[in-house]
Amino acid sequence: MSRQPVVLITGTSSGIGLAVAVAAAQAGWHSVATMRDTARAPRLIEAAQVAGVAGRIEVRQLDVTDAGQIADCFGAVVTDHGRLDAVINNAGAGHLGTVELEPVEEIRAAMELNFFGVVQVTRAAMPHLRASGGRLMTVTSVGGVIGQPFNEAYCAAKFAVEGFMEALAPVAATVGVSVSVIEPGAVASDFVANVGVDPQTMLEAAGPYAGALSAYLARTRSQFANAAQSADEAANRIVEALTADKPAFRLQTSDSAQQFIGLKLADLDGSAVQGATSGWVG
Repeated sequence: MSRQPVVLITGTSSGIGLAVAVAAAQAGWHSVATMRDTARAPRLIEAAQVAGVAGRIEVRQLDVTDAGQIADCFGAVVTDHGRLDAVINNAGAGHLGTVELEPVEEIRAAMELNFFGVVQVTRAAMPHLRASGGRLMTVTSVGGVIGQPFNEAYCAAKFAVEGFMEALAPVAATVGVSVSVIEPGAVASDFVANVGVDPQTMLEAAGPYAGALSAYLARTRSQFANAAQSADEAANRIVEALTADKPAFRLQTSDSAQQFIGLKLADLDGSAVQGATSGWVG
């Protein structure tokens, strides 16, 4: 049984998830760091050892697309620790493409991981968070508020997550559960590499969209090279919300993300967003 508050985090093998697991442990939480492939755990374990918090981090296997695994994981955590005080939905993957050029099955797969994975984890978490008066936090993206070229499936999933959580928040509050969404912009992590596409191959197959795709890829490379925040910086903002007396529903992890989100939230007719994103594709 744990005397420390317990937080379960999904997708902790790299990037924001890894950094949040370590930062939460440094803030006094016991981090249950879950990942689909525990063979990738050494990087997290090393980071925990360097930070001096290895004793407050445990690694568990969890594929957020596997409902049985989710139920088993949550059951084991509560049995072992006697409590679950927070859940951070972080697992997900980017997806590049446009609807005319990719099979619908690939779009469904992106939705399955980035949206339905969040839904399944949230469903399993709610009874335990009700019992503890806990917190449910979900890492979405600025792409969950502003649709971005060649990110149709990814943004669709993140838009869905934002709507799901915005609708759930007042309902969850009636049973004592706080709900928040976290919206990072560009983060210097393995996220882009994990998209799993070869830009040259993608350009060769782009046909009439090659010019627009080339412009988009050039802009994206520049953004991640020059304007990305570190995973640690993003994680620190998330842990600030995790430990706050009353976290806001919506939180951006950087000033640039806040400015970008603000463009959409003040854009009643959509012209400001379309004007900005049209410039990304030439």
